[in-house]
Amino acid sequence: MKSLRALALLLCLLVPLIAVETRVWEQSEQADFEKGILTKLSLSSDGRLSPAPVLREIHDAGSTFLWAVARDSKGNIYAGGGSVGGSKSKFIQVDPNGQVKALADLDGMAIQAIAIDRQDRVYAATSPDGKVYRVDATGTAQVFYDPKTKYIWSLVFSSNGDLFVGTGEEGEIHRVTANGNGTVFYRTEEAHVRSLVMDSNRNLIAGTDPSGLILRISSAGQGFVLYEAPKREVTALAIAPDGNIYASAAGNKAPATAPAAPAPIGRGGIVVQAAVSGRGGAAPPAPPVGGVPGGSEIYRIQPDGYARRVWNHAQDVVYSLAIDPNGKVIFGTGNRGNIYRLDDDQNSTRLLRVAPAQVTGLSVAPSGRVFAVTGNIGEIFSFGPEREPFGFIESDVLDAGAFTYWGRMTTLQKGQGAVTLESRSGNTSRPQKDWSPWAKLDASGRVTSPAARFLQYRATVTGTAELFDVTTAYEMKNAAPVVEAIEVTPANYRFPGPAGPPPTNPVTLSLPSLGSRPSGRGLPDSSSTPQLTWAKGVIGARWAAGDENGDALLYKIEIRGEGETAWKLLRENIRERYYSWDSTSFADGKYYLRITASDAPSNPPDQALTSAREGDRFLIDNSAPEITGLAGTPSGTKIDVRFHAKDAWTVLDKAEYSVNGGEWKVVEPTTRLTDSEEHDYHFQVDRGAQPTETTIAVRVKDGNANEAVAKVLVK
Repeated sequence: MKSLRALALLLCLLVPLIAVETRVWEQSEQADFEKGILTKLSLSSDGRLSPAPVLREIHDAGSTFLWAVARDSKGNIYAGGGSVGGSKSKFIQVDPNGQVKALADLDGMAIQAIAIDRQDRVYAATSPDGKVYRVDATGTAQVFYDPKTKYIWSLVFSSNGDLFVGTGEEGEIHRVTANGNGTVFYRTEEAHVRSLVMDSNRNLIAGTDPSGLILRISSAGQGFVLYEAPKREVTALAIAPDGNIYASAAGNKAPATAPAAPAPIGRGGIVVQAAVSGRGGAAPPAPPVGGVPGGSEIYRIQPDGYARRVWNHAQDVVYSLAIDPNGKVIFGTGNRGNIYRLDDDQNSTRLLRVAPAQVTGLSVAPSGRVFAVTGNIGEIFSFGPEREPFGFIESDVLDAGAFTYWGRMTTLQKGQGAVTLESRSGNTSRPQKDWSPWAKLDASGRVTSPAARFLQYRATVTGTAELFDVTTAYEMKNAAPVVEAIEVTPANYRFPGPAGPPPTNPVTLSLPSLGSRPSGRGLPDSSSTPQLTWAKGVIGARWAAGDENGDALLYKIEIRGEGETAWKLLRENIRERYYSWDSTSFADGKYYLRITASDAPSNPPDQALTSAREGDRFLIDNSAPEITGLAGTPSGTKIDVRFHAKDAWTVLDKAEYSVNGGEWKVVEPTTRLTDSEEHDYHFQVDRGAQPTETTIAVRVKDGNANEAVAKVLVK
């Protein structure tokens, strides 16, 4: 399988002159196909699509729920259900010709269980505060047994004709003889006996709530727990011809310190509540939205007692189990109306999805035809054993990220039949009338839909074919890279080189403007700055740039002086988004930088694109300020010092003086504020009681750390 997929991928890449950044959209997993819309297709857990069993709608019961279904030896189907808050339960018969009739209306809100004896007599149990009725072919219903309990959840006949009744809220199992006399057969110490089946050795298998127990109870009434499920409620049981017991369970168990567990989920997702008072019965609330917390699981218990989990799902809740003529487990779920087949311990197949939310009951005919009843809304369906002649999937939508050219679309498949592919494309995220129409592939398997940003495929699977991989090659139209911003560093700081030892005195400077600029779609975040180190005379720049196609980029940096027309190359083939250079090789003055980005590393030479951006004007200033007029005039015990400082390009930063080589002291300009390229300075120093020769030095720095020093000798 893996080698076939690798071959398919290689074939997709063999298209004429496709750029080196050709990409592949592959769908080969269950999760991939589940994103699409499946029509008349089954989907296996290992990602195989095949035509689904033929689904037939037999009857809409006009009730909220149908909870139970059973089949007699003549092929008649019986279904029962009810509506929330109702006082009557619908009991429906479907004959072998598909004719439907309402056989009876039974007292009680819901029919929860149906059983048929060896004489094809039909029994239906109602809840809450219900009874077991025997219903004849004319629709006459008589009370067969009253267990005098709140709920009747399950019915099953033994080989000798005894009827076993699973009840709640006391968790009892009653045994009823053919004449309608019944007694408590087994007390489970659980609140509810939710499901019952009989094995070939006349052992009763029971599933409970709230401890999730699966019990084996002998004909003598001796019980033994086969398995305690991690879930709280065993919703259904089935026994395969090989003796394996299958059990489904749902719902998270309450913590050990919590109050008693809630009432069981009930068929169709209803959480059934006890009556407020008396035996009138309280209406159960509506089904829980979003499923039962914790999802559900299926367990297999082998004849020797070994149990293991063979299926689980975080959302789908199993309400019904059945065994098909091939010994496979079929199960119905809510709250998405899915019907599955368990293929083995690792794999399952979603056979169908029906519109009603819950598949609450299943019954299998010897022919392999399966009858299903549902909740929300109550309907009767059948499906199989024949399969649809074809089915199709409309995939989810590929967002290629930009205007894109489509290449070959290939499939992997097996079985007899065919898979045909179509595609459509558009520039809105959801297919609508403004997309292109569905179009077949060309003779070489290439997509013929117009180039656009979004693509969808439709695969039609016919016969017994199985589709398990759809692969599409595509290539975004090459868009020119974008240089979004350029920023020059403060003077005298260096970015790290492409390689080498880390800086010994790193400095992190804030250059906020790059980070504050909005980024275009697909462009990387370029706001971070490498650490800078002090380096006199060095200046640098960084830039924000990226490529809509995600291509690798190379950069060229050029410089020109103000008033010049020609750009001079500083460096090219730069991979980093920053660069430093020695500014002392340039005359002082105002300059501009131009950054050119190229996507050549990711594209053939004839398809590579470039774009450039010119930065704001910046200053190179490596000249020291000029000190003039420095003079010291004795005045008694003081020396009156005056001087003038001027810089050609930069605002003066600081002025200091030193007497006879002593400590440098700051001196303010005569205007007090240092805010100009030119200032006068005036200060006095002590001459002392015995005047001697005094040396006064002054030092002036500009904003670029250029420094000038001068001195005067006063005698």
